Amino acid sequence: MTEAASRARLLAELGRLDQAEAELRLALLDRPGDPGLLTLLAAVLRLAGRPDEALAAADAAIVAEPGAAGGHAERAETLIVLTRTGEAVAAATEAVRSCPGEPEAHRVLARAHAAARDFRRARAAARQALAVDPRSVPSLLTLADVERVAGRRRAAARATRAALAEDPASPGGRWLAALLDAERLHVADAMRGLRELAADQPARLGGEALAWPILGVLAGLRHGLAAGVPLVLGVRLAAVRWPLAALLAQGVALVVAVVMVAFTARVLLPAGRLPWRCLRFLPRRAVIGGGVAAGLSVALLVAYAMSAMWLPLVAAGVATVALVVSGRRF
Repeated sequence: MTEAASRARLLAELGRLDQAEAELRLALLDRPGDPGLLTLLAAVLRLAGRPDEALAAADAAIVAEPGAAGGHAERAETLIVLTRTGEAVAAATEAVRSCPGEPEAHRVLARAHAAARDFRRARAAARQALAVDPRSVPSLLTLADVERVAGRRRAAARATRAALAEDPASPGGRWLAALLDAERLHVADAMRGLRELAADQPARLGGEALAWPILGVLAGLRHGLAAGVPLVLGVRLAAVRWPLAALLAQGVALVVAVVMVAFTARVLLPAGRLPWRCLRFLPRRAVIGGGVAAGLSVALLVAYAMSAMWLPLVAAGVATVALVVSGRRF
């Protein structure tokens, strides 16, 4: 690795992507066809949220050195971001073919298969990376992430614990452990892990990640009310032929409202004040609008359950539609 590439890699690890890109482009003026520099530039552009430019840089790296695994692997990573999963699997497979003894190539292939929802092959690729180096923290975390996405949280937790046993300070391992805690609604543990990670690695963890309980609650309310309100409406309409359905609809409305309130409290109370302090990192209008719509929908469901009047139920439907629309902004 050249001195310029080393500096750029360090800058990228520190989150200073603009400086890393500038360093690489300057180095490429002297060595325009250097496949290592082009591959690293592709990675920096991908991390900076510019996947189309990253793909062009990865393609240039492959043209410069078709037999190198790095260019194919980075091309696969960028195609995953672009959700072109079939092409990503093909590119990652080529990386493995070019360098079968390189664990990173197998890890990229695992991520590509996971993105394509082929978890059996993703798991096999991750285990192949571990066969090369059974104590590799990146390979253990790749397996953990594959298992998490596949919905096998216990297996994901085992692999994460194994990675943290090798490197307790691993940012990736600590992030994954917090994510698993969040998914299991161990909110206090998740927030503690994220808070400690943010203190140690401020460049790696933004305020948006610390505000996840707010986004999680809004997502849960959005899905719950989008299913619950139409259910209440459907049961109420059944009262045209089955009069007892009107009373059942009131009961269903009350249950939906209570479940939504309980879920909100289950997440936000253990989270404490930190997520609210990080609210400024979120699209505030969309978040506040979604919160108001969700609260109004729940209140209207309670009003319908108490009164059996059509107006609160219809208004709850309108508020739920507003909640779903607001969710598209974040």
